[in-house]
Amino acid sequence: MITHLKKGIILLVAVGVVSSLSSCDAIKNANNTQKGAVIGTTTGAVLGGIIGNNVGSKKNSALGAIIGGVVGGVAGGVIGKQMDKQAERIESEIPGAEVTRVGEGIDVVFDETSGVYFDTNKHNINAKSKETLNKLIGIFKEYPDTNIVVEGHTDSSGNDAYNMTLSEKRAKSVTNYLISQGLSAGRFTTYWHGETQPKYDNATAEGRAKNRRVELGIVANEKMIEDAKQ
Repeated sequence: MITHLKKGIILLVAVGVVSSLSSCDAIKNANNTQKGAVIGTTTGAVLGGIIGNNVGSKKNSALGAIIGGVVGGVAGGVIGKQMDKQAERIESEIPGAEVTRVGEGIDVVFDETSGVYFDTNKHNINAKSKETLNKLIGIFKEYPDTNIVVEGHTDSSGNDAYNMTLSEKRAKSVTNYLISQGLSAGRFTTYWHGETQPKYDNATAEGRAKNRRVELGIVANEKMIEDAKQ
């Protein structure tokens, strides 16, 4: 499993590759879609290799799935345009969510701020979480040609084995709820990481609350890719 420190190092390498292109006039004022097309053409394979190798051959993270699925070229630009729109919808409907466009995909982090969160030692989907997830379900139904990676995380309370099991239950709770509301099970891949990928300081109560989170990766499915190529 990849730690967030390692992710940071990988992303710095990626940024270094991308920044070498930033002096080009064609890229300076490009939007996300345009940048996605250029990056896909020139460095998509490089970024996919760098991050994919570090994440693992099974791409067992949202970031790995997003970067590992880079198509690149004109098709990548078409996919990027659709992902721009979907990311904007998520930001609009769920203001507290941390939405990041990465390559040709979207990374979404839900915690107590965005309304999808877990109490200590709990994995049930509470009423507030359902309210937020229902908004997300509506968006996913609007964009059916995407696949979703669901990741579960915990804070550092408890032992490693317990936290790994708890994160599994949290991730599966989210996946199962989304499927129960009419989304196709075939769109989902579910991972869990226990306490190994903290985003915040586990030494504080606030940090621990934020680390009890679910992270989503949204990527193009085969139909979207083939349509984009045509």
